[in-house]
Amino acid sequence: MAFRSGVVAVVGRPNVGKSSLINALVGEKVAIVSDKPQTTRFPIRGVLTGEGFQIVFTDTPGFHKPRTTLGERLNARVAEAVLDVDVVMQVVDVAAGVGRGDAFVAESKVRPHRGSRICALNKIDRIRHRDLPPHLEAAGALAEFDHVVPVSARTGAGLEELRLVLVESLPEGEPFYPAGEVTDTPLEVRVAEIVREKALAVAREEVPHSIAVVVEEIARDPKTGFVSITAFLYVERPSQQGILVGKGGLTLKDIGTRARLELESVLGAKVYLDLRVKVQREWQRDPGALRRLGL
Repeated sequence: MAFRSGVVAVVGRPNVGKSSLINALVGEKVAIVSDKPQTTRFPIRGVLTGEGFQIVFTDTPGFHKPRTTLGERLNARVAEAVLDVDVVMQVVDVAAGVGRGDAFVAESKVRPHRGSRICALNKIDRIRHRDLPPHLEAAGALAEFDHVVPVSARTGAGLEELRLVLVESLPEGEPFYPAGEVTDTPLEVRVAEIVREKALAVAREEVPHSIAVVVEEIARDPKTGFVSITAFLYVERPSQQGILVGKGGLTLKDIGTRARLELESVLGAKVYLDLRVKVQREWQRDPGALRRLGL
């Protein structure tokens, strides 16, 4: 049997579980996860290699109506991600129901695609089984999908069927990445994203979208293997800086502790993490600031 390989662009409106689904399919965490909308900012790639196939997933930001320059750039990244891919997979949140946002994504990013189109109806663990058929019908009406597959990234239900459908949709070809490699995301980006994920988990509602993380330095001691990391968390206003630091620095310490534990697992070494919070006013609307922040 010929080897199959290809790129699958994963699209959807914000907060439908795209990153969680990719992590579940790959079997390892390659993209950060948060219940805050628009968590994904970079086209993170996750690689699933199996017997006779390799699927390269591209995680994309949630497609939305932008209110800032950052939002416009995130939408542009979605547009870039669906160009010249083999499969476009739209993720729909069944618990929230099919809505105008899903129709907007389908019309602009799925219907124009000339290759395979798949819909993953996610979060089926949050509804009763008998309520599923109308959701399947509504999702299927969004576009001319080749397959609509009900799944749960959280429980794993339907993932094997989705994997089989994806493999069948891929063209014959050689693998893009060596076996065992699950992402090609640069280390600095992975570290910054882990720190941001932990910040999102503890930050108040008015802060999350204003957080950006830049890794200043990663240094590994050649003798001990100990890794020292310096990273800056940028916010837009001094009041947000105070919230992120917390009374007596406790909030920032909590972020650092959570991030360090995961980073030690990723890096396979003890980590010293130095986090600092800076103010970059209105960076989401400043093209120059976005460029400096790698966005």
